[in-house]
Amino acid sequence: MRTDRDAMEYDVVIVGGGPSGLSAAIRVKQLAAKAGREVSVCLLEKGSEIGAHILSGAVIETRALAELFPDWQERGAPLNTPAAEDRFLFLTEGGSFKLPTPPQMANHGNYIVSLGNFCRWLGEQAEALGVEIYPGFAAAEVLYHEDGSVKGVATGDLGIGKDGQPGHNFQPGMELIARQTIFAEGCRGSLTGQLFERFKLRDGADPQTYGIGIKELWEIDPAKHQPGLIVHSVGWPLANDTYGGSFLYHLENNLVAVGFVVGLDYKNPWLSPYEEFQRYKTHPAIRGFFEGGRRISYGARALSEGGIQSVPKLTFPGGLLVGDTAGFLNVPKIKGTHMAMQSGLLAADAVFALLEKEDWGMEAVEYSGQLKKSWLWDELHGVRNIRPAFKWGLWGGLAYGALDTFVFRGKAPWTMGHHDDHSQLGYKTAYAKIDYPKPDGKLTFDRLSSVFLSATNHEENQQCHLRLKDESVPVSLNYAKYGAPETRYCPAGVYEILGEDEGQPRLQINGQNCLHCKTCDIKDPTQNIVWTVPEGGGGPNYPNM
Repeated sequence: MRTDRDAMEYDVVIVGGGPSGLSAAIRVKQLAAKAGREVSVCLLEKGSEIGAHILSGAVIETRALAELFPDWQERGAPLNTPAAEDRFLFLTEGGSFKLPTPPQMANHGNYIVSLGNFCRWLGEQAEALGVEIYPGFAAAEVLYHEDGSVKGVATGDLGIGKDGQPGHNFQPGMELIARQTIFAEGCRGSLTGQLFERFKLRDGADPQTYGIGIKELWEIDPAKHQPGLIVHSVGWPLANDTYGGSFLYHLENNLVAVGFVVGLDYKNPWLSPYEEFQRYKTHPAIRGFFEGGRRISYGARALSEGGIQSVPKLTFPGGLLVGDTAGFLNVPKIKGTHMAMQSGLLAADAVFALLEKEDWGMEAVEYSGQLKKSWLWDELHGVRNIRPAFKWGLWGGLAYGALDTFVFRGKAPWTMGHHDDHSQLGYKTAYAKIDYPKPDGKLTFDRLSSVFLSATNHEENQQCHLRLKDESVPVSLNYAKYGAPETRYCPAGVYEILGEDEGQPRLQINGQNCLHCKTCDIKDPTQNIVWTVPEGGGGPNYPNM
């Protein structure tokens, strides 16, 4: 029990300033205004501002937005580019074939957006309703009542040095006490992981499976710009047994968002998702968009791909889970924002109903029931078998997806399961090394110049937030058996093997480069790497991503 931290009390505390957390905050305030009640809502965001850590493709469905704000257009929501044309390509090394666009990927009526800017706008709407938003404060600890129910969260201490001791600028964190705490941490939330264990929330659910999405924002030649064009691809440069593909979205103002997603259940330890993305941009069907253009931003993040099979128990005494931290993403659609927002709305409804009661630490059990009656659950259920079908490779997955969509219409009398990602990596001796071409500085780039574009920054003297359970494992196991895969699956050059030439390899962790994508926490073969929150305000500062 710490006595050096100040405490503040709220009715509702929300951890995370993404679409789900902001939607929940707004809905609670809307319900309070309608009921003529005062309800205090606080939202913590570990990024330096709302939107700083938000990264997505992104094409957005407006279904949940219209429920939150029927007048979103009049309010000036930054949905400026309607989807105009869908293309779905199969790439070979030297050519491409246009495939029929799967119905889930048809985007008529949707909008191409910067999700970061959309969240900044949601933040403005939330603050106008009286939500207290604290950017730059990372929730680092879950607090509990004596009866075991969630009491709230505490922000991280500031000024802890690399040696783990308080420095001259030490400031203790703040305790935020709440009647209900909503965890909206995004993919692979660090506090959510602790809640999984304490309340056994994953019992009976499949392991979550993930992808890593790597994205760049380009300003291209106006003559090549086609506002509203949406291009997805599968195939080259990935091997047939590796799940993944690309997206290319033309926004307004000659901007193009381009990215690559690789399923983190890949087996080849020599594979580098970052280098695969760089290779993709050199394809004859793709490179023309970017020649003569200028790359202006870069980022990466993991995404939850397990769907309905991997959704955990969502409620526990004193709190609940929303958005991507709960796994709400429609993989065939490549969309999760509408689901994240809808889960936030339903969570707010359930939490607000509890606030009329005097007891603290109650469980919002109505939330799960309302979710299962919603379009969100129907949508997840209808596509549940498409991602796991790619265990049969690209062509097997595409064939099954067509069968499931057009014949069974999502109602096949079976549900396929998922495996965890970290156990899938093969030994280095079973695979040939991949010879990736050197970056040309025009279409393709090295990691450090990319990290520079993400404006990533961490307080230099702080304790490293990437912890090893056993410091011998990176060399004795990862290096020896897998060829140090962390040096390849990290998209930011955080992990580096030094001393190879002297025959004394050792792992160096460059924590200041970290993009907070969580890939290391997911893919490390023995789960030896533990991602914890750094000091608030650290990490990337994405503009327009």
